[in-house]
Amino acid sequence: MKKFSNKYIFLYAAILVAVAAVTLTVVSVSLKPRQLRNQEIERKQMLLRAIGIEASAAEAEEQYGLNITEDTLWTDNDGVRQALPYYIFREGVVLPFRGTGLWGPIWGYIAVDEDLTVKGAVFDHKGETPGLGGEIAADWFAHQFVGKSLLEDGVLSPIVLKKHANPNSPHEVDAISGGTMTSDGVTQMLADGVESYRSLLEAFSNVSESEFSDDVDVEEYE
Repeated sequence: MKKFSNKYIFLYAAILVAVAAVTLTVVSVSLKPRQLRNQEIERKQMLLRAIGIEASAAEAEEQYGLNITEDTLWTDNDGVRQALPYYIFREGVVLPFRGTGLWGPIWGYIAVDEDLTVKGAVFDHKGETPGLGGEIAADWFAHQFVGKSLLEDGVLSPIVLKKHANPNSPHEVDAISGGTMTSDGVTQMLADGVESYRSLLEAFSNVSESEFSDDVDVEEYE
């Protein structure tokens, strides 16, 4: 049996590692455009679902172009100009929301009409617990928002998640049982989002500029 020196074995292993690293890098770079493309299609599918349109990956581009127009809200944040995207559809606007759950990013889209009544909503997450916080991506959770409102007596008022929410309240939806931190994250995400888009919502619904209800209660529930 032929024996190899330690130097030979080390050199051989180093070459294998280098070849593997280069191969993985090439594969990753070559797949990046496809990954970005898939992410863009998923984003458009979510936006379409928010306005009540289910579209396959093959249909998303066409349906998006027919039903949604992209626009930008420019805001001044402590002297820094900030561009915030929003989306126009036949009945109103769709606002994007981003926040933090228990294990990472959470996000969603809420479609409202000119009275700031919710026409549709959709949410997703990166790593919330399946069956608990991960339920924000479920249809039953998003459907709770339909018919709710971002207005209360002419004042902007974000929707909140509460344990045993009052079904007659236009600003409450049921929190996720066992998903306390995720539910709190959604509540905070919605409050932050409504505040960020306040000028747009004011112009869209003729709300007084000085009026905004930002007293959001983050509750503890199991």
